[in-house]
Amino acid sequence: MCGGEGTRLRPLTFERPKPCIPIVNRPSIEHLVAHLSNMGFRDIVITLGYLGTAIEEALGDGSLSGTTITYVREKTKLGTAGSVKNAQKYLEGQDFLVVGGDHVTDLNVLEFYRAHITGKAAVSIGLISIDDPGEYGIAEIDVSYDIKRFKEKPAPGEIFSNLASTGMYVCSPAVFDYIPKGKKFDFARDLFPHMMEEGYSLKGWLARGNWTDVGSPHSLRQAERWKLAEMASTTINGDLSMRGAHVQGPVELGDAITLGRNSRIIGPVAIGAGTTIGDSVLIGPYTTIGEKCILRNNVKIFSSSLYNRVIVGTNTTISGSIIDIDTHVGANCSIENDTVIGPRVVLRDTVVVHSKTRLWPEVVVAEGTVVKEHVLNEKYDLRCEGS
Repeated sequence: MCGGEGTRLRPLTFERPKPCIPIVNRPSIEHLVAHLSNMGFRDIVITLGYLGTAIEEALGDGSLSGTTITYVREKTKLGTAGSVKNAQKYLEGQDFLVVGGDHVTDLNVLEFYRAHITGKAAVSIGLISIDDPGEYGIAEIDVSYDIKRFKEKPAPGEIFSNLASTGMYVCSPAVFDYIPKGKKFDFARDLFPHMMEEGYSLKGWLARGNWTDVGSPHSLRQAERWKLAEMASTTINGDLSMRGAHVQGPVELGDAITLGRNSRIIGPVAIGAGTTIGDSVLIGPYTTIGEKCILRNNVKIFSSSLYNRVIVGTNTTISGSIIDIDTHVGANCSIENDTVIGPRVVLRDTVVVHSKTRLWPEVVVAEGTVVKEHVLNEKYDLRCEGS
């Protein structure tokens, strides 16, 4: 399911759909499709909505991942269950796995599918224990994994379980009888309560491992941290020019990278092709830098994501932040933790950006400014709540 606008991730989703946000320099959906393929799921149907063409361009026909991909478009927003109903002709005749296109996970979904077949339920819901379940659907199960109650986004006093729905489901074709055609209809809010009222068995599956739906900048950084932690060795894909620098792996380096004198990279780190790194630069663990970036002398970057063609000026420090394409950060700046900076932003010299701040595309921040709140651009939608 790849229909949402990703408003909670703005400014990163004005020009790309959520599944195409880079994680370790690849669209996140590429990681998901590769995982599904490795689990044995080779026939994939993708429902497209907002900026869906970008997803088609990223994945093609699926052959590079050993899959066959069919695309189904939504003319209007149909909700989670409605979008699956829209693809019914490709799913009938067998039980099928439903996964959100923005999921990043290493869960054993093949085990999930087999447990569903054994349990003979109409629907099985992947459940995972989390610390703050208030933003998810939660379920109460018994010792046989039968779901006794299900509540979408419970309020305080209604949180009877910390088993949150992952948004991963295995469904029998019977679900199509309860999803109206051409109308907005959701799995958790509409379909599951209705089927339980009709006496259908819904079962839970207790997931073990890493999962996030990349619904916020924090979860996006967490997902990238997981993927970087999977790196087991150092890979150099082409030419590397070093002058007295130090690299401690694991790192993944693209072609034509220049690493200046006395600079240090402490992995896990991924750096895209054509990036130039100046002298005495320190790049700390869990950092990704895109293609054709320029980091000038004495830059420090810790646990951050820089997308393609970002320029960072001398003596600037970036910590735990995300910086989108073609942004220019001046000299002597400080970008604090959990900041999100959109594409083509210009920060003049000696700018300080406070933690948890977002800067909309194409804004220009004057020299010496201390940014304490979101900096918006009225050329773009100003909302950052919702899907």
